[in-house]
Amino acid sequence: MAPPAADADIQPPTTAFEPPQVKTLGAQSTGSASRLSGPLTYSGSLDSYEQFDVTSVIGREFPGLQLTDILHDDNKIRDLAILVSQRGVVFFRNQDINIDDQKLLGQRLGELTGKPETSKLHRHALSNSKRGIAVDENGKLDDEVSVISSEQNRKYYGDRYSRISKRLAGEGWHADITFEHIPSDYAILKIVQPPEDAGGDTLWASGYEAYDRLSPALQKLAESLTATHHQPNFVKVKDTFGADLIDDYRGAPENTGLDFKAEHPVVRTNPVTGWKSLFSAGHQVHAGWINGVTERESDILKAYFYQLIAENHDLQVRFRWNKNDLAVWDNRSVFHTATNDYSGKRQGNRVVSLGEKPYFDPRSVSRREALAQTA
Repeated sequence: MAPPAADADIQPPTTAFEPPQVKTLGAQSTGSASRLSGPLTYSGSLDSYEQFDVTSVIGREFPGLQLTDILHDDNKIRDLAILVSQRGVVFFRNQDINIDDQKLLGQRLGELTGKPETSKLHRHALSNSKRGIAVDENGKLDDEVSVISSEQNRKYYGDRYSRISKRLAGEGWHADITFEHIPSDYAILKIVQPPEDAGGDTLWASGYEAYDRLSPALQKLAESLTATHHQPNFVKVKDTFGADLIDDYRGAPENTGLDFKAEHPVVRTNPVTGWKSLFSAGHQVHAGWINGVTERESDILKAYFYQLIAENHDLQVRFRWNKNDLAVWDNRSVFHTATNDYSGKRQGNRVVSLGEKPYFDPRSVSRREALAQTA
């Protein structure tokens, strides 16, 4: 099934695989910039596989496709990356992909869509092999796999991950690892052990649509701002539990140290689509701030950006996990949060690819503007 016309790219379609043009998009010309010269075009190579949009704004599901069947087809993997960037998140059921191939997929999604050569797979400071949690049935430990463990989260973060917590569940909305100077482009999560009881769903929200919900005046303001993203919890865990953190190379030369603090634009351009997305919002700026404004103004802007994400259910999609289900999402343009409404064990393997240094290109357009051009 071909993607609906509203989801077509803004360039004429191509039918053959074409490697990304090795030029930078936006103002950057450094080794950490995207290598794309402009937005990419979906070629249609995945049209023969059953697929459907989960909501009108975000999410697509391939109910029967095994990723192992297309893993070594560059055209199809590139098209998959484009679909993920357009739809925000793409779901696959009951996948047989092993952890090594999951890592290969994570790296290829970015490589085939222009990620910098210096950007590899992320080595998470805390959720790594030092926790001693195997990533396969053979007991393999791997720093390039972030183990999503309910038991570890409950140990380190207490009531935040308890089903009887009295905290607002929506506090968890975030994009992955934005505290890094070079954050993620694509992430792949495979749940290998869903809770035995009901619960444990994950929700995603569209940063594209959140940007489009802003008035033109606020869009212009947001485009002029940067924000400091900060994650102090890892150092707290280190100090409280004696957990050893990875403080050297974490998948890119720029990602080192224990500051876990980085400055990024409030509105980010996704190089694959060329669309604007609200980026500096949610939990990643909870301990951070909007730069160049007063503390009170920062708090007001942070609260409103969060409200756009958490209180608009029509820009969200919710996914109930079964064993070995897998999701691929674009961290540049979506936020996500887990639902801690279960008492059993939940565990998954997440591979996080690193992308380009975030930037805002004033020539980029919003998702609504792009779709209006193709209607």
